[in-house]
Formats: sequence, C-alpha cells, structure tokens
Amino acid sequence: MRFIIDRDELTPFLMTEQVTLALPDAIAQQAKEIASLTQRNLEDVLLQWVEDAIANFPIESLSNERVLALCDLQMDSQQQEQLSNLLAKNREGELSHSEQQQLEELVRCYRQGALQKAKALKVAVERGLRP
Repeated sequence: MRFIIDRDELTPFLMTEQVTLALPDAIAQQAKEIASLTQRNLEDVLLQWVEDAIANFPIESLSNERVLALCDLQMDSQQQEQLSNLLAKNREGELSHSEQQQLEELVRCYRQGALQKAKALKVAVERGLRP
C-alpha cells in the first residue's frame, strides 16, 4: 500500500518534503485503525510514528560531532517568529482553528527539539564534550 505524507495544508510555515512510502499491509491496516479510532488523518498518524521514532533515536549512538550539533539545536527564525505571533494571538483569544493547529504543531516541534537537545547535552557531558 502507498501513502503520500504531505503536511503543507496544516503547516504551511514549516519546511516539508513529500515522501511516497510503501508499507506492509499489516502496518497500513494498524495505521488506518488508529486513525479511525482517534479521528485523525492517516497521514497524521504515520507522521507521528516517524516523529516518535526520530525522538526516540538513541543519541548515544551518534558521533561526537552530531551530538554537539544537537546541543546547539534551535528553531529557525521563521518558526520562532511564527510561534511568538501565535502565542500572542492565543493570549488575546484571537486564534482561528487553522492557527490553533499551527500553534499546536509548533509547540510540539519545540518540545521535541528541546527534549533532543537535553538528551544531547547529557551525552555530551558524559563524553566530556561539554562541562
């Protein structure tokens, strides 16, 4: 079974790349069932699985150079500006449904990045790369 993952409509401010993915039928069926049970798009379920796999990648297996790069991880300026603007609108109670989705996506990305950065800092300290 083939799926196209494309989040352009939900997050036009994030860089995206369209990927065609061939999945075994059993995995595709599980994803469909989860999408149905959680009332989410199939693409959202698959993307969440990929993001979870990345977030849980063992940083300990990375080279020193990659660990240090993760230590310095930051949102790009465009994402940071968008996040700030949406947070300000949210405080004022002025977010549209689309903007609420964008805010949730950016906050999730921020949290995932912060978690990766914290894990990388721990590994860097353990390896003596950072004080």
